[in-house]
Amino acid sequence: MKNLPLMIIGLILFALTILKPSPACCQPRNTQSKSLSNAAFYTGTYRNLLREAGYSQQAIDQKIARAYGDLFEGPNRIYFEVGDSMAYVSDLKNHDARTEGLSYGMMIAVQLNKKEVFDRIWRWSKKYLQHADGPREAYFAWSINPTTMKKNSEGSASDGELYFVTSLLFAANRWGNGTGIDYYNEARRILDEMWKKDGTGNMYNLINTEHKQISFVPEGDGYRWTDPSYHLPAFLEIWALYAKDGHEQFYRDCADTARAFLHRACQSPTGLNYDYTEFSGAPHATRWAPPAFRYDSWRVPMNIAMDYAWFGKDKNWQEDYARRLQTFLRSKGIDRFDDQFNVDGSPPEFILQAGGFKKLRHSLGLVATAASTALISKEKNSLDFVHALWNAKLAPYEDGYFDPYYDGLLYLFSLMHLGGKYQLIKPQKD
Repeated sequence: MKNLPLMIIGLILFALTILKPSPACCQPRNTQSKSLSNAAFYTGTYRNLLREAGYSQQAIDQKIARAYGDLFEGPNRIYFEVGDSMAYVSDLKNHDARTEGLSYGMMIAVQLNKKEVFDRIWRWSKKYLQHADGPREAYFAWSINPTTMKKNSEGSASDGELYFVTSLLFAANRWGNGTGIDYYNEARRILDEMWKKDGTGNMYNLINTEHKQISFVPEGDGYRWTDPSYHLPAFLEIWALYAKDGHEQFYRDCADTARAFLHRACQSPTGLNYDYTEFSGAPHATRWAPPAFRYDSWRVPMNIAMDYAWFGKDKNWQEDYARRLQTFLRSKGIDRFDDQFNVDGSPPEFILQAGGFKKLRHSLGLVATAASTALISKEKNSLDFVHALWNAKLAPYEDGYFDPYYDGLLYLFSLMHLGGKYQLIKPQKD
């Protein structure tokens, strides 16, 4: 048995060989790990699809600057300065300022490096809308009349806080926290108070912790259903990266859950989704309209395009989604498709009004977000949507309806995405 040591050594080497993990098992569980390396988070590179569509960089810069100027500086602006240090964004057609538009304004400002605009909107939002104490502490009243300063509601809309936190984290990364506003601690205050809300006073986390999905509102029954356009997996990935509040894995799980939810919510062959749904993706009826693809739903294509460009963790499904949605909209006429549908693509029996008008139209907001799906699509003819957006105008429709707020913000967001100017802002290096 003098060869026993050699035999033992041989068995050990054999065991190590068969137990040694293969390179494949060391990769992330995501089956598209090879495509992750092309996502902007890893490369720092953002496609300029407007340039790829043939427009000059000078023309692109002018187009985005003009859109920004129209919204924040021009005669039809939605941005209004108050005193020396504050400002708000107003939904003119509804005569209010809401956390949706305020937080969008902040996101635009941090993306375009307009610190004064960002700081003004944040100071106004904090002073007039953020609850200082009580069960709603650190959450925001979602709507206020900026003339009378009377709140239309004390309650919160979960997407407002989602954008506030993300834009504040980006501001901390871009400008630091020593220039008058501690952006990081402002974001953390919202998150830290969010985690204390357990149903006391009928107030909850922004995210339904059982379903790991964002709620429609973090209060009462609204905590138990959702809005597909609030599902921004890219923003939840940002929270996991930069909030540093001890809930990193939960946020990553929520990002993955949001992607899985969008599969269900957008499963129609048309790619269309309901405005409001259960956490299962099934339609949720509201008192103001029967379930259909309407105004809130317009944001979903842009949200999916952002996640595709920034993180690339669900590319196969997202590419199929873009193909389905573009095919459907093209079938309706790329220069004339309506802005409300049943999810099977048929006309809705009920038309939800906006600004006193109850009419289907070819809306700039949907033209814009549809164009953003060209970032996802591998089909060359998807540039048709980009050209359609380029040729569109932020101007009154033939019947006089004009919405520089919602149409305008989605228009600017989409131009920024397509021009490579809507980016994941990482911390500045020392």
